[in-house]
Amino acid sequence: MSKRKKHPDKDIEAAVTYAESKKWTFKDAGKSAHAWGMLKCPKNKKDCRCGEFCISSIWSTPKNPKNHAKQIVRIVDNCIYKDKESGN
Repeated sequence: MSKRKKHPDKDIEAAVTYAESKKWTFKDAGKSAHAWGMLKCPKNKKDCRCGEFCISSIWSTPKNPKNHAKQIVRIVDNCIYKDKESGN
């Protein structure tokens, strides 16, 4: 796994680290003005909620960082493709 930059907010950084522990992958947003990066589901299949939550944007400066971190964790935890053997 390549080294990624740390998010400036500790709650969001913890949520991204949590997602990575569940095998979600981080992708740098590049030149996007608002997104800091993106998280992708390890399965990333179309039938997962119509593909709606298989990719999640990570904002660089959300209005409420704690809520944004909770949202990231909720998306990861509610993925329909959780690996039952490892608890993901």
